[in-house]
Amino acid sequence: MTAAADAGQAAELLATVPADQRVALVDPRFVGHVHALRLGLTDPRFDAAALPGALTARPAARGALLRALRRAVVAVGSGSPVAPGSESAAGDRTVPGRLAVALDAEGTPVQRPELGSLTAAVPTGPDERAAAQASLAAVDDEAIRLRSAVKAHDGFFTTFFISPYSRYIARWCARRGLTPNQVTTASLITALIAAGSAATGTRGGYVAAGVLLLLSFVLDCTDGQLARYSLQYSTMGAWLDATFDRAKEYAYYAGLALGAARGGDDVWVLALGAMVLQACRHVVDFSFNEANHDAVSNTSPTAALSDRLDSVGWTVWARRMIVLPIGERWAMIAVLTALTTPRIVFYALLVGCALAACYTTAGRLLRSLTRKARRTDRAMRALADLADSGPLAQGVAAVLRRPKGGYTAPLLALVAGALMVAAAVFAPFGGWLVVGAAVLYAVLAGLAVSRPLGGALDWLVPPAFRAAEYCAILALAARSDAPHAVPAAFGLVSAVAYHHYDTVYRIRGGTGAPPQWLVRAVGGHEGRTLVVAVLAALLTTGSGFTTALTVLAAAVALVVLVESIRFWVSSSAPAVHDEGELA
Repeated sequence: MTAAADAGQAAELLATVPADQRVALVDPRFVGHVHALRLGLTDPRFDAAALPGALTARPAARGALLRALRRAVVAVGSGSPVAPGSESAAGDRTVPGRLAVALDAEGTPVQRPELGSLTAAVPTGPDERAAAQASLAAVDDEAIRLRSAVKAHDGFFTTFFISPYSRYIARWCARRGLTPNQVTTASLITALIAAGSAATGTRGGYVAAGVLLLLSFVLDCTDGQLARYSLQYSTMGAWLDATFDRAKEYAYYAGLALGAARGGDDVWVLALGAMVLQACRHVVDFSFNEANHDAVSNTSPTAALSDRLDSVGWTVWARRMIVLPIGERWAMIAVLTALTTPRIVFYALLVGCALAACYTTAGRLLRSLTRKARRTDRAMRALADLADSGPLAQGVAAVLRRPKGGYTAPLLALVAGALMVAAAVFAPFGGWLVVGAAVLYAVLAGLAVSRPLGGALDWLVPPAFRAAEYCAILALAARSDAPHAVPAAFGLVSAVAYHHYDTVYRIRGGTGAPPQWLVRAVGGHEGRTLVVAVLAALLTTGSGFTTALTVLAAAVALVVLVESIRFWVSSSAPAVHDEGELA
């Protein structure tokens, strides 16, 4: 920290700081909580941030700050605003306050964090200073820091059974220099050990698996709380936090299936079905949210009813629990694993997730049909990216156009998916009828996305494609006589699902979908479906179908993982820490 006598000297000092470092300007009269300064000056997600009497700039905003400071030297000295007629919202006439206004006016957004009851002020007289110091003494900023480390909107189980003590674990980790990424990795390792325990197929292994799964979830909550407590948001953390939950859950499903097989009970179809249902639930959530989060003029009566219900406390918790969020879901899995059998665990998962899916999807349909909103270009682009159309569908879309109409896109997608799944389930296995259905599926899928997805229900298109692809793979593997075909299909769906989750989190991070070469390389949803259908028709005897699914799974996983890792560890990835989905 270096003191500057005036704004001119501050500009000279800033010019000497290496360009790759963050800088901050703080008025020497500042009175406030340490956590207020921490929130305002250390959050890595924003290039520029300010609070009364303080301003920070990361390297991307350093040039704009230095220019504004040099222009402001004379103006500040004369007591006039930095920009003619400008004034901060809080009337902050300090040098940092004026510069924040100037940066905003120049086009460099300045983040102003919500401080709540925290104090941040620049008193100009003894009375103001005494009042600020009294406010400072009246509030325990460490208690506020701990409370704010907990996610604002979370499930019932997490809120009342995990967060009351996991926040203290987060503080313990922070004081010992542990990072959120290290805690996230520990959570993954714990879940993998739990999966290995379940794979033993013994009662002791199942009990240990249930306990370890709950411990993994505690660590999963702790990593986010540690990130918020210490403001350690990072690109790697965003990737790890966004994907490890799915990896842990699906690895645990595989562990349960392996354990059941040791006891003579083949539940691989149930395990894959649970994974398919959970992935489809998520894509419904993602697709709906991306389609509507920036929609113009939301006038849905259903949304208004939901807002009214929010005023009745118990309904909030009831509606959060009915969707079986991750806390409730993992608690149910852990308890049932310890006390019952893998088959019962999967039955409970399938029933619970199916009811939750019906509830959430019905609500989204009502909102979509009753709202009057105009979908933005960004939302339509996001839906097109989530559709994951490959070369076949894109080729069809280039030469054919679907009929105009508000519901033609979801109808085409749903009909295409229903035909594909019906053929995979009912057509003679090993025949070419399934291949013909896959070709028709590709044509109809291309028609569905041949126009922008701006209709009220067009957010159903990506979920329809996910359900069609995943369910077709599940049905063909389950009907095959090839040994271990369903476990191989489990691996393939896991690899493809990772690609789809990666697409979602890139879009949510504001950097757009994965590059088109990646989508083409892995074939798109219609291309992969056609390949699996052809493999099922050609490899009807022996273990050839299993081997082919395994090779395809490995190829898809290799391509998408390498590109995903390259992206998330690169400087182009957004510096965010995802709050996570309830489900």
